Amino acid sequence: MIVEMRTYTLKPGTVAETEERFGKALPARLKFSRLAAFWHSEVGQLNQIIHVWPYDSLAHREQTRAAASKAEGWPPNIREFVVDQGAEIYLPAPFSPSLEEDHTYGNLYEIRTYTYAPGSMPTVIQRWGEKIEERKKLSPLVGAWYSDLGELNKWVHIWAYKDAAERDRIRRESFKSGAWPPATREFLIKQENMYVAPASFSPLH
Repeated sequence: MIVEMRTYTLKPGTVAETEERFGKALPARLKFSRLAAFWHSEVGQLNQIIHVWPYDSLAHREQTRAAASKAEGWPPNIREFVVDQGAEIYLPAPFSPSLEEDHTYGNLYEIRTYTYAPGSMPTVIQRWGEKIEERKKLSPLVGAWYSDLGELNKWVHIWAYKDAAERDRIRRESFKSGAWPPATREFLIKQENMYVAPASFSPLH
């Protein structure tokens, strides 16, 4: 499986209308492949929507997008609101949860994006794999992906929480236990994070 994460930056004040139009057009798109998640930013860079699409392969993605572009009602009529668009392709780590089913996780999702030194990703995945089961006991892991196309050496991990207070409490607990985080700091170049909330039609909510 590959995961495409598409990020659109919108004009201020247009997120709600964009989501409404996207949601109305979505049934036409779902005839071709499933949507895994749809979020809008709450903390971090504002006025962004993020939609996540899983595919069997790059060939599957290309075939699906080509077919969907010819469908009546797709793409959604949101171009007037879009300032910038970006898309990246990720591969799931062996321990990353499946994106094949809908899940109810929480109201707050944290997307953490780390950039690691070139050549370090196999070690990063190994060390995360050794620690991840204990961490998942505290809160759900939504995804753990590494970049394949776009900016390379990126590691995206997404966590779900009920709210920001639960997020802060769980992170303190994980550090206090000594079982987290994995020992990968020696490879880190850059870290970013953002809080996002799901749209009403998001399969992850």
